[in-house]
Amino acid sequence: MRAVAPSLLGLFLLCSTAWAVEPATTPAPAVAPAAPAPHTLPADKPRVIPAVATVNPNGQPQETQPLTAEQIAKNKALQDLKIKALVKDQSMRLQQLEKANLEALAQNQELQLKNDNLGVQVQVLQSERSAQMFIYGAVTLAVGVLLGFLIASYAQTKRRRQW
Repeated sequence: MRAVAPSLLGLFLLCSTAWAVEPATTPAPAVAPAAPAPHTLPADKPRVIPAVATVNPNGQPQETQPLTAEQIAKNKALQDLKIKALVKDQSMRLQQLEKANLEALAQNQELQLKNDNLGVQVQVLQSERSAQMFIYGAVTLAVGVLLGFLIASYAQTKRRRQW
């Protein structure tokens, strides 16, 4: 066990350092440049970044010409028009949503009123039903008492006749 732990630790460290080495970069395939490369600029000088990258038929990016002031202005105007169209579209959607929201709120209030009315009707029907059952019970009790008196009086008259 004492020999296994250091050997595993050493193997682990050896493997981790092997993975830490950066792989060699593969050279780009040789493609004839479309234009001679301009002289390189120092790192502290700003460079023009192409706005649109084009791709040649081989799938490799081509160098593009920097945009002129007119092209930048046209692109800016197109972007402004697109933004205005999006804002207009969003405002129209917002108005439609607000209108739909107001309609839904009105419908919600109407349904709540109907629900309240139906709840009151249910309570009235329940109270009427309980009152009706109370009346049925009272009538049944009265008929039962009346029949009881009639049967009792009939039984007493029958006994008197037998004597």
